[in-house]
Amino acid sequence: MDTTQLLKGVLDLAVLAVLRDSDGYGYDILRRLREAGLEEVGDASVYGTLRRLFAAGLLTTYVVPSEAGPHRKYYALNAAGRDQLTRSGKTWRAFATTMDQLLDDRGMAA
Repeated sequence: MDTTQLLKGVLDLAVLAVLRDSDGYGYDILRRLREAGLEEVGDASVYGTLRRLFAAGLLTTYVVPSEAGPHRKYYALNAAGRDQLTRSGKTWRAFATTMDQLLDDRGMAA
């Protein structure tokens, strides 16, 4: 199965989840996603997702000056983003449970 297609459907949720406990700038968020096991996530996909989530009112941003290089734009979950993370997380868990049951019922369990 092509995991890049699966990733497209859950990247918003993954980014919100990464930002749940601590704010981050673009490359940091990308690194954290890859370290979590989403090695195939692309740079442009993450930056586009951050812009879209910000435009949707789910994230806030702030700039932190850097002594070595350009300033970094940090992203943080706001209340709407936390609510969306909760809703999307419930939807994902229900979907994953259904898929697990379908696979288990057909002797395809991992």
